[in-house]
Amino acid sequence: MRILLLTHAFNSLTQRLGAELSQRGHEISIEFDIADSVTEEAVALFRPQLIVAPYLRRAIPESVWSRNVCLIVHPGVVGDRGPSALDWAIQEGVSEWGVTVLQAEAEMDAGPIWASANFPMPLTKKSSVYRNEVTQAATAAVLQAVQRFESGDFLPQALATLADVQGRLRALMKQPQRSLDWQRDDSATVLRKIRAADGFPGVADRLFDQPCHLFDAWPETTLRGAPGEVIARRETALLRATVDGAVWIGHVKRPDGIKLPAALAFAAEAAALPQASLDGWWRSAAPTWQDIAYEEAGAVGFLHFEFYNGAMSSAQCRRLQAALAWAKQRPAQVLVLMGGGDFWSNGIHLNVIESASLSGASAADESWRNINAMNDLTLELLTTENQITVAALAGNTGAGGCFLARAADRVWAREAVMLNPHYKNMGNLYGSEYWTYSLARRLGEDAANAIMRERQPLTSRHALDIGLTDACVAGDVRAFHLEVARLAGELADPADWTATIAAKRETRARDEAAKPLAAYRAEELAQMRRNFYGFDPSYHVARHHFVRKSPASWTPRHLARHRELGWVTP
Repeated sequence: MRILLLTHAFNSLTQRLGAELSQRGHEISIEFDIADSVTEEAVALFRPQLIVAPYLRRAIPESVWSRNVCLIVHPGVVGDRGPSALDWAIQEGVSEWGVTVLQAEAEMDAGPIWASANFPMPLTKKSSVYRNEVTQAATAAVLQAVQRFESGDFLPQALATLADVQGRLRALMKQPQRSLDWQRDDSATVLRKIRAADGFPGVADRLFDQPCHLFDAWPETTLRGAPGEVIARRETALLRATVDGAVWIGHVKRPDGIKLPAALAFAAEAAALPQASLDGWWRSAAPTWQDIAYEEAGAVGFLHFEFYNGAMSSAQCRRLQAALAWAKQRPAQVLVLMGGGDFWSNGIHLNVIESASLSGASAADESWRNINAMNDLTLELLTTENQITVAALAGNTGAGGCFLARAADRVWAREAVMLNPHYKNMGNLYGSEYWTYSLARRLGEDAANAIMRERQPLTSRHALDIGLTDACVAGDVRAFHLEVARLAGELADPADWTATIAAKRETRARDEAAKPLAAYRAEELAQMRRNFYGFDPSYHVARHHFVRKSPASWTPRHLARHRELGWVTP
C-alpha cells in the first residue's frame, strides 16, 4: 500500500515505523505536520491508501481525517486520553503501560481502536521509555493495525463499547503538578518527577537560587547533605541533597538558554563545589551517576559510556579515550564498548558547541576541537592491536557515532536499534571519524557514497544485510547484554583468538601501507574545515535550529517522496 507517515518530526519512532513498513513492501512517504494546508497538499500529491501518525502535537485537520483513514499512535493504554500520557504514568508509578493505535476523529484520542500493545513500565526516564518500550510496542501495534486495514474485513472497536478500559482522560500535566519540595520530597519522589519530564519539558526549579529546568536525574546512595543543598559535582553533573539521600542532576536548561550539562550551565557555581570523584574507571558497586564505567568477566572487558542523548563533547571524548587506553592495558582478550542504554553514540555535542557561541567564544573553534577529539578516540579504537574489539549497540546510534562503532573489529546491534550512518542532514556536513576508510572497506566506495547521499535510517536487520554490522541480536536491553557477554566469551576462545589477532594485525599493516590513516583523516578534515570556517553557513544554521528545537518549515525532500521532481500522482 501507499502509506503516508504524518509526523511532527523524524524521531526514532517515525524512523522505525517507516523502515519496518518499507521492508514489508509498502510504499512510504513522509510529511511533517507543519500546517493544515501542507498536510492537505501532501495527501493530494501522494494519494495514500492509509495515513499513520506516529508523533503529532496537534490534531489532524477534518478535511483529511474525514476523507482518509488516519491511524494515531498514542503512547497510552486503551482508554487513555490527553497529551501527557507518559508523564502521568511515570510520575504516578504505574506498573504497566501501553500503546494504542486509534482512528482519528473529531474528539482527540477517542476514535475506534485498531490495535494496542502493553508492556511492564520500567523505572527510568520518559525519553528512555519512549525510545525503547513505547517504540517496540508501537511497532508491533502499527504493523498489526496495517495488516488489519489491508485485510479489509476488520472492524475497529469503538471505545465506548469496550468493557475493560484501563485508561481515562487526563489533562495536560503542567509545572505545578511537577513541582519539587526539596524539604519534603524523598529521593524516589524527586527521581520520579524529573524522569516523568525528561526530554521535554523538564521540571521547573531553581539551582543556586537561579531559575532553570531539570533533566537527567540519577540516584546517589552514599553522599548526604542538607535537603535542597547542592553538595558536590562530578564531571558534568551536580549532586543535590534530598530528605533521605541525594540525586545527581545531569542536565539543565536556563531561561532563554539551551539544554546543557549541569556543571557547564552553572560553571562558576560548580567550580566552587567539592569534586566527588570515583576511584578510576571501575564500575561503582553502589548506585550513583557514572558516565564511564569498566568491568570485567573472565577474558572479556566491558566499557560502558552513558552520555545523554549520545552526544559527546570534546572533554567527554578525551575522557573516554583515556578510559579506552587504560582498558587496552588490561589482560582482557576481548574489549566490548557498550555505550549507553538509549544511545551508543551520536557523535559531536552540538549543544555544547552552540553554547560556545552564546558565551562569546567560537562555535567553529569548538566544532573543530570536538571533531578532532572524536577522531583521536576513533583512532585509539582503530589501532587496538592486542584485543578483539566489539561495539555492542544496545541503543540507537547516528552520524559520527556510527563510524566510531565501525572502528571496532565487530559491530553487534540489538534488533530494535536504528542506525543513521550519515552526516549531511546537519547542514551538509561532510563528516570524519575515518568513515572514508571504515565504511568503504566494508561496503565498497559506491555503496558507502550511496548511504551518505541517501541519508536514510537503517534498521539493525538492514544494516546486517548490507554488511555494515556483523550481528543482529533479538530481545530487550537486558537480553542483549547477556547475549553480548556470551558471544564475546566465544571470541576469547584461545583456539581462535590468536589467529584472529594475527589476521587483524596483518590487515591493519597492509591497509596502512596502502594508505595511512593519517591521510584519510587529513582529507576528511579538509572538508570539515570548509563546513566550520567556510563561506557557507549551513552547518551553523542547522545546528542552531537543531539545539533550539525550531519547528520545521518544510519536509526534507529525501523523506517526502511525493515532493520529488518528476513525481507522478498514482
